[in-house]
Amino acid sequence: MKFAQFTYSNNCEVRVGYVEGENIVDLNKVDCSIPTTLLQLLKNGDLEKVKRIKASNPPSVPLSSVKLAAPILGMDKVLCIGLNYQDHCEEQKLTPPAVPMIFNKFPSTVIGPGDAVRLRTDMTTKVDWEVELVVVIGKTASNVKAANAYDYILGYTVSQDISARDWQKERNGGQFLLGKAMDTFCPIGPYIVTTDEIPDPQVLDIKCSVNNVLKQTSNTRNLVHKIPNVIERLTSVMTLYPGDILLTGTPGGVGMYRSPPEYLKPGDVIHSEIQNIGVLETKVAKF
Repeated sequence: MKFAQFTYSNNCEVRVGYVEGENIVDLNKVDCSIPTTLLQLLKNGDLEKVKRIKASNPPSVPLSSVKLAAPILGMDKVLCIGLNYQDHCEEQKLTPPAVPMIFNKFPSTVIGPGDAVRLRTDMTTKVDWEVELVVVIGKTASNVKAANAYDYILGYTVSQDISARDWQKERNGGQFLLGKAMDTFCPIGPYIVTTDEIPDPQVLDIKCSVNNVLKQTSNTRNLVHKIPNVIERLTSVMTLYPGDILLTGTPGGVGMYRSPPEYLKPGDVIHSEIQNIGVLETKVAKF
C-alpha cells in the first residue's frame, strides 16, 4: 500500500489516503471513523480497518486533482544516521564508524512534495543535498531486538537530509544540529510504501540529481549499519512512537566532497529517487 497525505484545491486541511494507480482514496470520506491524518490513524491502530476498506474497492479521485503533502507530519522524532554508506565514507577517506552515529532534526523541518527548501542565503552559503531512505515507525517500540525490528516498521519513503555544511562543520562547535535543522531542511515523500511491498529495504537503488544532472547513485545494500540493528540500538535508550522517522544515511556524491565543491542555490531543482518508492521533487528558493 502507498499512503499519502494531500489537500484539495478548495480546502487546506491535510487528509490521508492511499494511492491506487493514478488515483487516491480519501479514507475519511469512505469511513468517517478514520482520522484525517496518518499520524492519528497510526495512533488509533486503524491499519486493519484500512485493509478492509481497500478490499472493498472504494471510490477514489484522480491524483491530479489534489496536492500531495508530506506523507506524515507531527511526529515525535526525526532521527538521522551519519556516515552510514560505505561509498560516502570512502569519498571522505574515513573508516566507517563502529556504531551508528545518530543525530536529529526537528519535526518542524519536515516538508512535502512541491514544497520548497528555503535558504537563508545571508546566513549560509554551503547548503548540500543528501538523498536518503526513510524508515517510518508504525507502532510504539521500546527495547526491540534486531530480529523483531521489522514488526515495528510501517514502511519507507524518500527524503533529503538538507545540510548547511558551514554550520554543520565550522560554526557550531562541531555539533550538527544547527546545520541540519534549519527551516524546511527535511523534505520527505511522495508516498510511504508499506513493508509488504518492500520485503527487503536493503537492496534498493537510490539516486539524486540536481537540475537533471546525476549527483548520487548507489544501492541501499551499501548501508554500513543495517536497519534492524539501528532500531535495536535506538530503542535500547529511547522509545520510538508511531510516525517517528529515521533517515538512514546518504551515499557518496554529496556536493561538499566534489571537486570543486558544489552547493545548492535558489532556483535549483532536486530529484530524489528510490526504487519501488518513487521520486521526490524539491525546489530550492530563497527564504
